[in-house]
Amino acid sequence: MLIMDITLPHIRFGERETSLEEKTVPQEEIIPFRGGRHQHGRFRRHNQITNRPLYMTGVLLTLGITIHNLPEGIAVGAGYMHTPQFGLYIAMAIMLHNIPEGIATALPLCTSGVCKWDSFRAALLSGFAEPIGAMAAVLFLSTFEALIPMALAFAGGVMMFITLDELIPAAREYGHQHYTAIGIILGSIFVFLLSGIFGV
Repeated sequence: MLIMDITLPHIRFGERETSLEEKTVPQEEIIPFRGGRHQHGRFRRHNQITNRPLYMTGVLLTLGITIHNLPEGIAVGAGYMHTPQFGLYIAMAIMLHNIPEGIATALPLCTSGVCKWDSFRAALLSGFAEPIGAMAAVLFLSTFEALIPMALAFAGGVMMFITLDELIPAAREYGHQHYTAIGIILGSIFVFLLSGIFGV
């Protein structure tokens, strides 16, 4: 996950991991991709991009969230292979988490000038990485059942890494330190209550 985080698009507004010696390229300096005339004809008819840096941010954010959705699917699949009730519990928790995540995916695109339907479709398609990850986990673990505990540990570790390295720094970047702490506490309490409801 660390290698993916360094080499692939960042969840934090399309940035890539930088070292102390490197400088982050401002969004205004990013040169957008310009496809052929016929390739993006439908896109140009339905969308009027008014803020290109924000549009590029939305595109890279969608790619980053799609990549980060794979381990969420693995967590659901591994949980289901442990017990169906545990898998349902994880799926419910991730489903609730995906509501603000989908909003965060669609909002930059919609604000930049992409039509609401295309913004919604981008957020929806990014979520399809989760059932793909879940199916891959189920197919793999149905053959290697002894690896189910390791798969659960892997999924939990990946989600912890994403939270500590991506989500918390991004939330605190704009001065919302107290809201970040309160959100983490409330989210943890809610998941504990959910585990009690499902009896896991």
